[in-house]
Amino acid sequence: MKTKDEINAFLGVNTDFEGKLSFSGAVRVDGRFKGEITTGGTLIIGELAVIESDIKASHIIVNGEIRGNVIAEKRMEIRAPGKVFGNIQTPLLVINEGVVFNGNCQMDKKEIPEDKVLPIMLEDPPLITVPVQERKADDLLD
Repeated sequence: MKTKDEINAFLGVNTDFEGKLSFSGAVRVDGRFKGEITTGGTLIIGELAVIESDIKASHIIVNGEIRGNVIAEKRMEIRAPGKVFGNIQTPLLVINEGVVFNGNCQMDKKEIPEDKVLPIMLEDPPLITVPVQERKADDLLD
């Protein structure tokens, strides 16, 4: 998934961070993070990242590991070798082959604007009558 957000911050591979992280735009985490993450933007979790956090974000792309509950307001994508151990709530979830997901998922209905809904017209199928022949059970065995 391509994102319009520019990456505002980058927590590198050898970074250990504990606390509360909030931001706008996009942030990529490749190190270890423990705490809470909240954003209206995009969170990108690199392959070597280990996140022990409850997360609330608009878009989340997971290549590493999350241990905690996740709310993705628009979309969450888990790519191999990603791992998620916790519950997910999102209207759109993409899970690629080779990932680990251990938890529950709740997918809220996404409202579709009426101008994007195409009406479907169904006609009644024609009635077909098939004659039925009566047979005795003994006739079927011969």
